[in-house]
Amino acid sequence: MNDPSCDKNQTLALHKPEIRTVVFDMDGVIFDSERGCLNIWKELAEENGLKDMENVFRKCIGTTAVLTHEILKQNYGEDFDVEKFQKIASARFHERFDNGRLPTLPYVEEILRFLKGAGYKIGLASSTREATVRQQLTDASLIDYFDNITCGDMLKVSKPAPDIYLLACRNLNTEPCMAYAIEDSYNGIRSAHAAGMHPIMVPDLIPADDEMIRLSYAIFDNLGDVIKWLT
Repeated sequence: MNDPSCDKNQTLALHKPEIRTVVFDMDGVIFDSERGCLNIWKELAEENGLKDMENVFRKCIGTTAVLTHEILKQNYGEDFDVEKFQKIASARFHERFDNGRLPTLPYVEEILRFLKGAGYKIGLASSTREATVRQQLTDASLIDYFDNITCGDMLKVSKPAPDIYLLACRNLNTEPCMAYAIEDSYNGIRSAHAAGMHPIMVPDLIPADDEMIRLSYAIFDNLGDVIKWLT
């Protein structure tokens, strides 16, 4: 898609009302799932004598299951039974948060309702597999807000590569330079920036560093502030 409106200088000069597409990440933006998962990993670490689990977990935020597997092996050794660890962690997560018990982050429904009412195209680009994404959004009664859902198992590579956001924009029939991406993770911001979008960071577990400040179009404390900015 070669739209002359995507010239870099024109993109930098865009006013907010001209952009009518917003693509959300899910974990850490829509759902408070990262905090719940972190707590479970820390429980398992304490039970099994694994050190520095919080920092290891933070490295996994915004990555695929394959990369998470590699990170765990790198930090706990080739003999570490990643499959067993993840199976137990997954069972505990589902036990605590299935059937609509996964909490959303502040202002989620408010921003989705605002965007839908204002005529924005709304997409989702999550590294999580499609079945899980659709189930969690359905349980939270949020799925009908989204015009398209793009997931990690639809591609060979995921964030920080731009592929997932490029595919999401194609599915929404929108040039990347004419879309916002709302992200909480470093890899998510890197992915959206590489795709040529306007990344908006709403940090969750990890605050913005100098790189994120440089790559982000804007940074806000919460989605409520994003609504005010777009209004």
